[in-house]
Amino acid sequence: MSLSMDTQEHDHVFLGQDHDRNERRVWLVIALTTVMMIGEIVAGTVFGSMALLADGWHMSTHAGAMLIAAVAYLVARKQARNRQFTFGTGKLGDLAGFASAIVLGLIALLIAWESVMRLANPVAIDFSQAILVAVLGLAVNLLSAWLLKDDHSHHGGAHDHGHHHGHEAHDHHGHGTHAHAKDNNLHAAYLHVLADALTSVLAIVALVLGNLYGWNWLDPIMGVVGGLVIARWSWGLVRVTSGVLLDALPQAKAMSKEIRERVEMDGDRITDLHIWQVGPGHHAAIIAITTPQPHSPAFYKAKLQAMAGLSHVTVEVSPQA
Repeated sequence: MSLSMDTQEHDHVFLGQDHDRNERRVWLVIALTTVMMIGEIVAGTVFGSMALLADGWHMSTHAGAMLIAAVAYLVARKQARNRQFTFGTGKLGDLAGFASAIVLGLIALLIAWESVMRLANPVAIDFSQAILVAVLGLAVNLLSAWLLKDDHSHHGGAHDHGHHHGHEAHDHHGHGTHAHAKDNNLHAAYLHVLADALTSVLAIVALVLGNLYGWNWLDPIMGVVGGLVIARWSWGLVRVTSGVLLDALPQAKAMSKEIRERVEMDGDRITDLHIWQVGPGHHAAIIAITTPQPHSPAFYKAKLQAMAGLSHVTVEVSPQA
C-alpha cells in the first residue's frame, strides 16, 4: 500500500469573532467600576458614611470577578497559537465563566446571609444617604451592563488542511461560517454587573418604601430576594460553562443529524461521530466513515464546508468489508 502525507501546518485559533472587542469592553467596565469604588471609599472615609464605604467594598468584589474575565481574554489571545493547547484556547473563556459563576454564587449567599442577620438584628438606616448611594451604583451598573451586552452575530471565513493515509483520511478546516455564539466569559461579566444592578433596584424600592412607611424590615427582605435571584443566575451559568468544559453539547443531536444528512449517501455510512465545542461558535468533529467506494478528504470536506459552526473536522475513511 502506498503512503502519502500532507504536512501543511495550520492554526487552531478558535476564539470568538468579537474576542478583542469584548476584551476591551470588560477592561473598560473594570476601570469604570474601580473609579466608582475608589470614589465611594474615599467619600465614605472623609464624610464618615458607612453606606458609601460598604457599597464601595461591595463593588470591589464584582471588579475582582470581572478581572477574571479580562485576564482570560488576555491569556486566550496571547496563547492562541501555543501548540501546547491541542485545540487552542477557545475554552479558556468558559473556564473563566465557570470560576465567575462560583464567585457570583458566593456573593449571592453572602447577600442573603447578611440580610437574614439584619432581620435578626435591625440597625438604624440613613434613608436619604442610602438611596443616593443606591442610585449612583445603579447608574454605573446600567452603563456597565450596556457595555457588556452581547447582541452581535458572528460570521467568519473558512480554510482547510488535509492529509491522506491509504484508506484513512483526515480533513481539517477551521473558522467556518458560524451563527451567533454566546461568549460565556462575557456573559459571566454581564451577570456580575446585572446582579449589582438588581441589588441596587431592590434596595431603592425597599429604602423608598421604608422611608415613607417606616418598613425597615423591607430592606433585608429585598436582600434575601436578590440573593436568591442571583444564586439562580449563578447556577444557570455553572450548568452552561461546565457543560462546555466537559464536552456536553446541547445541540449535538441537531449537528449530528445535519452531518449525517450531508455525508451518508451513495453507500457512505458514518460508524463513529464525536462533536464538541472548542470555542465560542466553533465546534470540532471526528467522523469515521465506512464506504464501498472510498473518496479523498476533499470530497467529504466539500459536503461539510458550508455547515454553520463546524470549524475543525477529522475524517477517517475505511473501505467496506
